[in-house]
Amino acid sequence: MNTSLKNTARLLGAGLRALLVLSVVCGVLYPLAVTGVAQALFHDKADGSEISDDSGRTVGSSLIGQTYDLPKRDPGDPDEAPRPDLRWFQPRPSNGLGSNSVNSRYSLILSGATNRAADNADLITWVTEAKAAVVADNSTPAHTVRPEDVPADAVTSSGSGLDPDISPAYAELQVHRVAERNGLSVRQVERLVAGHTEGRTLGFMGEPRVNVLELNSALKEMRTD
Repeated sequence: MNTSLKNTARLLGAGLRALLVLSVVCGVLYPLAVTGVAQALFHDKADGSEISDDSGRTVGSSLIGQTYDLPKRDPGDPDEAPRPDLRWFQPRPSNGLGSNSVNSRYSLILSGATNRAADNADLITWVTEAKAAVVADNSTPAHTVRPEDVPADAVTSSGSGLDPDISPAYAELQVHRVAERNGLSVRQVERLVAGHTEGRTLGFMGEPRVNVLELNSALKEMRTD
């Protein structure tokens, strides 16, 4: 009996010591080490890839998309459709998963896809209406956008619904409208888009892309000059 109690106490003691050591190593030392390395080598990414304006105020993350809409005509109307602020480059559509009152800059409450098939009637309607809106919004007296020039990412949301990037083709499609709305030359805005176009990762992964928040932040600085 005494031997059994001693063995039990010894096992419990060993278990408690192991719990204490593993708690310190895995719960304190390892997180501190990882955080230290991340802050030392990848400070910007570790802090959320935040983007600040010229006053130092954080305006968003380069990893999360956001909308650029005009204020509601009736702030108390939850059913009022958002109207894009056409002074700015517009992101991909963000169809579907609900709204929230915390992040009013983006309409999604969750990350995810619409999960509708290519022949789904709702999806076809969304795409058709989105294409017509893109053509109407981006056509100017000096430049007409043709329906066949509208790229896929201009009328479809991404798999996550939170994509911060658009294709160079969609950015270029918006150049004339952005230039006109901001009193800039087309050439100025074209150079802005070119300067914010990123190539494929490591030269072969993914597709060329333009980060909308970074592009609009640069546009804001250009408008202020």
